[in-house]
Amino acid sequence: MTRKERALEIAAILEQHYPEVPIPLEHKDPFTLLVAVLMSAQATDKSVNKVTPALFSLADTPEKMAMLSPEKIETIIKPVGLSPSKSKAIHALSKILIESHDGKVPQDMEALENLPGVGHKTASVVMSQAFGVPAFPVDTHIHRLAFRWKLSDGTNVVKTERDLKKLFPKIMWNKLHLQIIFFGREFCPARGHKAEKCPVCSKFGRKSLFTRK
Repeated sequence: MTRKERALEIAAILEQHYPEVPIPLEHKDPFTLLVAVLMSAQATDKSVNKVTPALFSLADTPEKMAMLSPEKIETIIKPVGLSPSKSKAIHALSKILIESHDGKVPQDMEALENLPGVGHKTASVVMSQAFGVPAFPVDTHIHRLAFRWKLSDGTNVVKTERDLKKLFPKIMWNKLHLQIIFFGREFCPARGHKAEKCPVCSKFGRKSLFTRK
């Protein structure tokens, strides 16, 4: 079986288990999604969803967010971790959106990546989930599983993203990256993983998935 054939069979398994995939971060528009995704760096979606209601009740637009001080933002988002840098980035990007993008989140990868605190992964999530533009955001779950399932050699997230984009049709990217995340959390965790209980690993066998050859 070729890598591409295995990839498509894995996609079929994921579709069977997760025919519907809700966006895990609570938001109401591109701006609130951008802020939520930025906060999710090195934090769980659950922790982000706990603080965003309080933050967005005060400021759910770039204009309102820019009126808050970074210190005020920090006190609200402190539970998610890295709050000093994240609060400064949220405040700064809000001002840039007002000054350079008419108060709107740009539907452009390069423009998004130029915003404070916004890297390629965050920009990819926003393009995918806010605007429906095909993207394949690679987080730690996807990077880990792509290696475990031998879909990529796992050397870095940039190469993993490139490998996955080659294996799967573009029309599948936006849904598939969420399916992999949900599947990894439920069936294929980093620790305590039991291959015989994983619908993917049990199907292809430990040797075919866990060796580098």
